[in-house]
Amino acid sequence: MTAEKAYSFSHSEPACLRTPRLDTSDIAAIRMELATYFNATFDRYESLFETLKSDEGFYQKSIPLRHPLIFYYGHTATFFVNKLVLAGLLSQRINPRFESMFAVGVDEMSWDDLNDAHYAWPTVAEVTAYRQQVRACVNQLIQSAPLQLPINWDNPWWAIIMCIEHEQIHLETSSVLIRQQQLQWVQNQPEWQASELTGPAPENSLLPVTAGDIHIGKSFDDAYYGWDNEYGKHQAEVEAFQASKYLVSNQEFLAFVEAGGYVTKHYWQEEGLQWREFTQAEYPTFWIKNQQGWQLRLMTEVVPMRWDWPVEVNYHEAKAFCAWKAETTGQTVRLPTEDEWYRLAQFVDLQELDEKPAPANIHLDHFASSCPVNHFAQGDFFDVRGNVWQWTETPIYPFAGSQVHRLYDDFTTPTYDGKHNLIKGGSWISCGNESRLSSRYAFRRHFFQHAGFRYVVSDTPVVNLDSNYETDKMLSEYAEFHYGESYFDVPNFQKTIAQVAIDRMADKPAKRALDLGCAVGRASFELAKHFDHVTGIDFSARLINLGVKLKRDGVIRYAVADEGDLLLYREKRLANFGLADNAHKVEFMQGDACNLKSVYSHYDLVLAANLLDRLYDPILFLKGIHERINAGGLLVLASPYTWLEEHTDKANWLGGFKKDGESFSTLDGIKSLLEQHFKLIEPPFSQAFVIRETRRKFQHTLSEVTIWERRHAEQ
Repeated sequence: MTAEKAYSFSHSEPACLRTPRLDTSDIAAIRMELATYFNATFDRYESLFETLKSDEGFYQKSIPLRHPLIFYYGHTATFFVNKLVLAGLLSQRINPRFESMFAVGVDEMSWDDLNDAHYAWPTVAEVTAYRQQVRACVNQLIQSAPLQLPINWDNPWWAIIMCIEHEQIHLETSSVLIRQQQLQWVQNQPEWQASELTGPAPENSLLPVTAGDIHIGKSFDDAYYGWDNEYGKHQAEVEAFQASKYLVSNQEFLAFVEAGGYVTKHYWQEEGLQWREFTQAEYPTFWIKNQQGWQLRLMTEVVPMRWDWPVEVNYHEAKAFCAWKAETTGQTVRLPTEDEWYRLAQFVDLQELDEKPAPANIHLDHFASSCPVNHFAQGDFFDVRGNVWQWTETPIYPFAGSQVHRLYDDFTTPTYDGKHNLIKGGSWISCGNESRLSSRYAFRRHFFQHAGFRYVVSDTPVVNLDSNYETDKMLSEYAEFHYGESYFDVPNFQKTIAQVAIDRMADKPAKRALDLGCAVGRASFELAKHFDHVTGIDFSARLINLGVKLKRDGVIRYAVADEGDLLLYREKRLANFGLADNAHKVEFMQGDACNLKSVYSHYDLVLAANLLDRLYDPILFLKGIHERINAGGLLVLASPYTWLEEHTDKANWLGGFKKDGESFSTLDGIKSLLEQHFKLIEPPFSQAFVIRETRRKFQHTLSEVTIWERRHAEQ
């Protein structure tokens, strides 16, 4: 079947408007387009809830893990108010009680994370009236609020697009909950008619996809709205692979079920096995087995099994099928990665949707359900886009240069945990931003969406990138101290002290350097620009781990305190500091500066920055440090001399006390311990540093720097 014939039956106009282009210079035109897009989306969302037979259906939970549907009916409206207030487009709320009650949904952490909370939900009529108030308010804003073009990431009007696209997302997620609602509470509606197309399921086969380079990620001046995870840059060389011609159909999946796939433990990963054993699943959740045989639950009805439609499963089920398929075929069968999905889309020359009916079962252009897997051809493949979402092997991660949007900082960041896998391609109800090739949505692996899968055969190993934002307070503060912004015109301390050491080395040998108390490694990387090899040692493995991540991945991500419980999200890359090219010369090791192993010797430089007053025995450290440094080499010390008994027993303080009735400074103590083996090559000087704690709280400190040259034996 050709692509043209595949969608010749479609409507003359798409059912939903596409997400608007925002780089216009015509203010009147964009106001009109946004108003049309907003009202069409608002209408479509409300019409979805007309599939509930009575008000009772709004209050009966579809599944125990989520709120009842009344929450989702009100949620998207309150999202408009909350975000428009945050953006400064609204000065006051419409209904503060609703805007609190309907603000936060349930993102179940696990399949057994039951939500038993009880709420005094308002009536359906009250929520409907509230929605009309919100509609009027937003229309008034679009018509008359001040507008400067273009509407981009930093424009307050970005919030309006954000809210519309948020409702498009909930159009889909709410349809899944309605599909999971008991049949007694739902009814058919003319606007939500399922496809009646069905026939024998095609036999699936593997087709080759050639190798190729992909370049993905949106620039911040892109003409279309995007969620924060879409921005930045990612490129990859994708090796050749084979991919299934069709999405896996119900018929193809039946073979796995009949082969005992759900009860054969070795097909399941540990997490998937725990889910299967808890749920006691024996077949896909939307399949029904009764005296009439196999049937299929659609959104508002149960129909005889559509064997040629795509199976709809969670990641665990898709992954188990692939393990079974690999065992039975002897091939390396798995789910595609996100990169491989983009390569496949590139291979079949997928284009963004235009205003014509889509050549795919997407954007509600055709049906309110899936359809046969052999109906929409895209190149030699079918349903590369549309019909159902496709699970991938890839947990969502941020692209290089991505940012977190201030208006919705918890949209994506909670998913950067290695536990949310990307789904690609969209489903029959994926509208607006969801239908664009750049869209990136991720769900917990046990979630059900309108999602299925296709499989690939490839011997290329799957490499998933680390995506976590470090939130530990100490680690985040150190990361910001080493790699964050400069404050109050005080230069970065680690970069400065490393440069001080490099400058004083002059023409001395520069083979090996030791950075003691390296923390998260900035000075170690800076020293590597001059030295052949740098060892960074710290007592804290937690701190060193961030340096190791930077060396390995070239990037760290962390969250810093902003105000109260609010966080700001940072992404720092070695390449942006000019440090990536020499990172291979750095090694990080855990160690005790007061009890170093003998292998840590023969250094041309030892740097100990802000370390002395944190050691449990700085006297022991200074007495033995000459054994680590080559003759003529340098020891650079920097410390604010902040002696605290919680770190150093008072008997081991280097100074800061009375001795023989006179004041004895830390510098006095350092000199008394070092002068036998070192000479001070210049007067001590102060180097300032600033540590950020919150947006409005900083520590400003002066560290005294002394530079010592290791004496030759005859000196």
